Amino acid sequence: MSFWPSRMLKKGRGSWDDPCARATRGLRRPSLDARSWDHPSHPLKSDSSLRPCWTNFLSILRSSVNLSRADAVEAHPLVSSDVIGGGRKEKSRTSLVSTVVFSMLTLTLLSGCALFAPHEEVQLKKATVEELTALLSQREAAIQTMKGLFSAKVRGGIIPIASRVEGSLYYRRPSAMRLRGFTAVGGELFEFVQAGDQFRLRLPTMGRVLSGNPSDMSEMGKLARPFQLSVWAMGGLLGTGKITKEETVVLVEEGDRYRLEVFGPSPNGAPSMRRQLWFERQALHVVRENRLTESGAVEATIQYEDFRAIGDGHLLRPFQILLEDGKGQGSVQVTFHEMIPNQPLTATDLAQL
Repeated sequence: MSFWPSRMLKKGRGSWDDPCARATRGLRRPSLDARSWDHPSHPLKSDSSLRPCWTNFLSILRSSVNLSRADAVEAHPLVSSDVIGGGRKEKSRTSLVSTVVFSMLTLTLLSGCALFAPHEEVQLKKATVEELTALLSQREAAIQTMKGLFSAKVRGGIIPIASRVEGSLYYRRPSAMRLRGFTAVGGELFEFVQAGDQFRLRLPTMGRVLSGNPSDMSEMGKLARPFQLSVWAMGGLLGTGKITKEETVVLVEEGDRYRLEVFGPSPNGAPSMRRQLWFERQALHVVRENRLTESGAVEATIQYEDFRAIGDGHLLRPFQILLEDGKGQGSVQVTFHEMIPNQPLTATDLAQL
């Protein structure tokens, strides 16, 4: 297996998953109207009804101050310097009091703008066990292939080879996945390939190649933990954590969230809780997942945040994933920079076992 320059999506420097080229992609487009609000051509400037409450109020105050100055000039003609000197102290006191009163009125009126602004009430969706189970299956079926670029910050030494990783993801439904990790300058750290019930882990920096069954990664030793967490996290992103036929579920309502408890058969024959899924109740996204041991202890907690539209805009996926190890070995924060769903993958994208 060759190193970074020869195994890119497109050969040569500047390919799709080249860390040195990634910095120029994924930048958000500027606003459709980047003009300052007080620019003469800005819609808020040309139509005063569109201005914020405070801008209208400041316009009124400006007009009032100019009018007061004009009235003061007309009402008080020029007087001698002696009269001015004698009234300077009284005028300063009056000016100070006026400034304080003016400031208090300004703050009161500006506070009223926010106080009486309309507040939209959040509408919580209602769903049944059957609807949430079907929703998980739909989201899993919606992703046929996926490729993505991400960065990972590692805390607590959970990954012994690096504390910061730049990576790429390749996936083909139902269970073919390839993860590659690099240093910030493009040096290859690892390649993890999974296909069905087999995996292979290649570590160029250590000169090691490990393989086996994903359900039993004991051969990997300390390296097994971070890659098991990574597979679980990517499963939540890709939607592969759907409810299987052997599993049963119980739905619990927790305020603005639903908690779906997933049970599966255990070695002693009695069903045991394997997972817990939390759905927020506005778009019914899975925002948290607990993976449990056979004894019921939390093995890992995964949180999903920053949902964005990908592909044609109908698919929403989390661009930030936080993994907390239930055994206290550390955490991993994964931030995606780019996701491309349902595009053809080549044979080199998903390396063969």
